[in-house]
Amino acid sequence: MPRPLPTLPTTVVGSLPQPDWLIDRDRLGHQFPPRVRAAELWRIPAERLAEAQDDATLVTVRAQEEAGLDIVGDGEVRRESYSNHFATALEGIDLDHPGTVRNRSGLDIPVPRVVGPITRPRPVQADDVRFLRAHTNRAVKITVPGPFTMAQQAQDDHYGDDRELALAYADVVRAEIADLFAAGADVVQLDEPWLQARPEVARRYGVEALNRALEGAAGTTHVHLCFGYAAMVAQRPDGYSFLPELADVACDAVSVETAQSHMDPATLEPLRGKGIALGVLDLSTPEVETPVQVADRVRRALGHVDVAKLVLSSDCGLKYLPRESAAGKMRALAMAAELVRGEL
Repeated sequence: MPRPLPTLPTTVVGSLPQPDWLIDRDRLGHQFPPRVRAAELWRIPAERLAEAQDDATLVTVRAQEEAGLDIVGDGEVRRESYSNHFATALEGIDLDHPGTVRNRSGLDIPVPRVVGPITRPRPVQADDVRFLRAHTNRAVKITVPGPFTMAQQAQDDHYGDDRELALAYADVVRAEIADLFAAGADVVQLDEPWLQARPEVARRYGVEALNRALEGAAGTTHVHLCFGYAAMVAQRPDGYSFLPELADVACDAVSVETAQSHMDPATLEPLRGKGIALGVLDLSTPEVETPVQVADRVRRALGHVDVAKLVLSSDCGLKYLPRESAAGKMRALAMAAELVRGEL
């Protein structure tokens, strides 16, 4: 059993820097996160890759523990991007002949092409959770791309209706969530950045797709919204285009970023009653914040959220930061949580 969580438990959104001996970090940092497979990024031969990814995961887990985080993940080190690892493991996709979609930066990028019913032949990440559970006594979190985002990141040559495509993705995500909790996950997070990127479409069926995916979830669930990796999308608006709508989503907490965007925490008022995973680490710079700076970001939000349901987190994934910066920022987060706990 994982040890009990304190008030203001700490975590990171998902990704952490992958070792350069595992993946070509320079090449990774000079392209948009892949939506299809990108095996050329790995430095390790295919027959040894799984073992190397296990080793890198252990390094990542220890880094989170040494920093003092309360909820740890696998750092997504087995993935080329947050979404393609899961999305390309499904059936109904033609991976040899990708489609194209225009991304949030206005570029046409290769994406999975849907040519038949979306199905999940087997659990995708259950073994990753079992590995985590076996190597830490802390609460463990695993992330899965959300159904709305996967539908927006695919070319539909089968369903002929974008809502039906999103609901098909929701069905496979729901099955995956069940297997992840059965494998020992304490928290499952759905990553849904495209709710923010395409709010008009999201208002039509984004909540419906999320609720279909979350139906019957056997443990704590988070939904993460963001403005994209800071390394890829430098400019942030000062607020979300799709946020109050999440009050109707059957998740336990909504994960948002507030540090780089300087978002007014009063924006969170419509989500009263839900937990908030508050992003308080600015990932646009490798400079490590002081615990006092991070604590000040937390204090700004305390009057606008349910403190008993508040989780402290990073704005987004730390994937593109230097490893020493990521370690320092995680330590600052844990120390800031101690400061604020002492004031409650």
